[in-house]
Amino acid sequence: MAAAEQDILEDKIQIVRRRDRRFSRHAYYFVLDALDWTMTHLGRESMSGEERHVGGRELLQGIKEYACDQFGPMAALVFDRWGVRRSGDFGEIVFNLIDAELLSRRASDSRLDFVDGLDFRETFAQKHRECLDRIATR
Repeated sequence: MAAAEQDILEDKIQIVRRRDRRFSRHAYYFVLDALDWTMTHLGRESMSGEERHVGGRELLQGIKEYACDQFGPMAALVFDRWGVRRSGDFGEIVFNLIDAELLSRRASDSRLDFVDGLDFRETFAQKHRECLDRIATR
């Protein structure tokens, strides 16, 4: 990303955070990165329009996988520090990014797509247990 684009992105995120202080700026950047990761993982990065769209449930799955890759067993703690305590908070972040014209949406997209979609504590605890099991069997 060019410096000018990065500055525009930072300005828009600062504007969003002036209206809604619940979430760290890092949470917004994380969601954008997780969306890119999800589109690549789903093979949609080279598509355009409706074909490129990632729904709320798909994005939550991508967030989970990307967070595990980035933060491992510390993911739930990182989210908590950013003010993200439930899956619905990611819906709030996404819709704040939509309001800032950093993301687009379908008419059928809703904040409800993110509600009760992911139990962070259990999901990341399970991933951590799986990792420990792999280490123990080596």
